[in-house]
Amino acid sequence: MEPLDPHPVTGALLPSPVPPGAGWPGDPADGDTPVARTAAAVRRLAASAPDVPELQARVSVCRACPRLVRWREDVATTGRRASFADQPYWGRPGPSFGDPRAGVLLVGLAPAANGTNRTGRMFTGDSSGDFLWAALHRTGFAAKPTSVAAGDGQALTDLRIVAAVRCAPPANKPTPAERATCSPWLERDLRLAEPHLRAILCLGSIGWDAALAGARAVGWEVPAPKPRFGHAAEATLGLPDGRSIRLVGSYHVSPHNTFTKRLTPAMLDEVLTGLRE
Repeated sequence: MEPLDPHPVTGALLPSPVPPGAGWPGDPADGDTPVARTAAAVRRLAASAPDVPELQARVSVCRACPRLVRWREDVATTGRRASFADQPYWGRPGPSFGDPRAGVLLVGLAPAANGTNRTGRMFTGDSSGDFLWAALHRTGFAAKPTSVAAGDGQALTDLRIVAAVRCAPPANKPTPAERATCSPWLERDLRLAEPHLRAILCLGSIGWDAALAGARAVGWEVPAPKPRFGHAAEATLGLPDGRSIRLVGSYHVSPHNTFTKRLTPAMLDEVLTGLRE
């Protein structure tokens, strides 16, 4: 049996990957949470999730994509970075994080192997997350300017973070089939957010495409031709009740973009501030 490691915040002894109900801070699942093992099961379990907490519990135990399951668990057990070798890893899909009644959904690409896959929280534990959380704090969405681990006291107001794909993919590149299998989770997120949603912020073109596809799948009106992604690009999505949702693009907070200044703090702050209006 693999030796147990202490959780960096709670000190609890937990294996990696962390089983549901083992005591990881913020774990939405328990031993009774249903597990999706096929694309059909993802569709069924996503569509029947009654609320955000139950949806994220089901997301967090999904095993429908064999390649992604192997990768995320291999990283969690034998593929850890040396700097994190003494820490337990979440090793499961990344559930959403934030305000369950948020007016803004932030859609990313997928968890990072040593970020979300380690900490269990979206955009937490890597340089991309450091850049994003600082901006979320400056613009009033986040309680703290950093997010380092589940259980660190971070909280979001009026914003919830989701992703196009919920498992860390090799080379940060999920396959088209994996993206399609995961899409019902995002579609259900959109449905549950619909009553109070006013805007969707998409980080990167994959997040943009996933949000458009999800909106179309749940019956929202999507402009034609397809709106083009770009930083600060906007489109309007129509809801069945006559309301409209702003779809807003931003360059991704990846190191490639932030280190080269393609995306600066001021650029991200401007987009985020606009979402509060």
